[in-house]
Amino acid sequence: MIYVYISLYMYQLLYISSKINAINELPSSNMKKIAPKPGEIVLGHGNFKYRVVPNWGILDAGKNPVNDCHEMVEDAKGRLILLTNEVRNNVIIYDKSGKLLETWGHSYPGAHGLTILNEGGEQFLLICDNARHQVIKTDLKGKEIFKIEYPKETGVYDHPNQFVPTETAVNPKNGDIYVADGYGANYITQYDSKGRYIRHFGGKTSEYADDKFNCCHGVLVDTRDPNNWTLLITDRVNNSLKRFTLDGKFITRYHLPGSFVCRPVLHGDYIIAACFRSTDGSWAGSGYVQILDKNMKVVSTPGGSEPIYKNGVLQRQYKEDENKVFIHPHDVYADSDHNIYVPQWASQKTYPIKLERI
Repeated sequence: MIYVYISLYMYQLLYISSKINAINELPSSNMKKIAPKPGEIVLGHGNFKYRVVPNWGILDAGKNPVNDCHEMVEDAKGRLILLTNEVRNNVIIYDKSGKLLETWGHSYPGAHGLTILNEGGEQFLLICDNARHQVIKTDLKGKEIFKIEYPKETGVYDHPNQFVPTETAVNPKNGDIYVADGYGANYITQYDSKGRYIRHFGGKTSEYADDKFNCCHGVLVDTRDPNNWTLLITDRVNNSLKRFTLDGKFITRYHLPGSFVCRPVLHGDYIIAACFRSTDGSWAGSGYVQILDKNMKVVSTPGGSEPIYKNGVLQRQYKEDENKVFIHPHDVYADSDHNIYVPQWASQKTYPIKLERI
């Protein structure tokens, strides 16, 4: 009888263990597993590890140069669209193998933010140009549709040069556009789909305040809760992501000590973000990538230190990358195979880095 009880107990333990393992594997259950080869560089932690794909996307710099590789998105055809502030080819379009497909754009010297949106069965781009002090809507061939100039309707801007936009986000329900003036007055300005002003909120502060920013570099419409869409906005100097309602009311702050986040990117239930620097921000070349789960807990930091929580509080993170894969990551894009592409700012005019999920 004792043997039977022990056997049943062991069976229950094995059954529970198998269920826990199955739950832990859910994020990668539909993923193509690719084991790293000896000598390959692997980054990340836990279930979110990646191998660095050598020489991905490297082009002939004489023909297709880059300066800062600022941001990347994917269109409906599976093409990867890179934005650089190199006016010989502001937009470089790749396939997922890193092959060059197309280039265009010669008039965006401050090309910085890139968002793709769907409208009436077509796709368009929003380009933030912080040298032109504009947000420009284009089609996928580069034809300009309209421009958003400095928001004088707000009453907080005296001249166009005060408006230095870094990023946009689009509400997929109604097409509303949110512009983050991260290098300017640090307001978030909301427009309708035609570029007509609705409201603004935020503003710059050197002292921490929940409803203000010190470099609102990135913005995202977080659609993970179908009943409560919100905004996630970077407060980069304060190492934070902040959640607001869609009409600009502060909800909560997620403190990410040591991480200077550029913009949050939604991938399934996860947030992926490039951090261009770490620790106190003065350490050049100290960037990495962060992955946060649905509860906004950091679960992996490719190129950085392992995320450690003590009493529910994330401890300060820092660069931990003996192979020096990253210099200054500026954006991320995650494809349907859960691979991550990382464009970089001020990184010796290098092309994006591809991380392949393993």
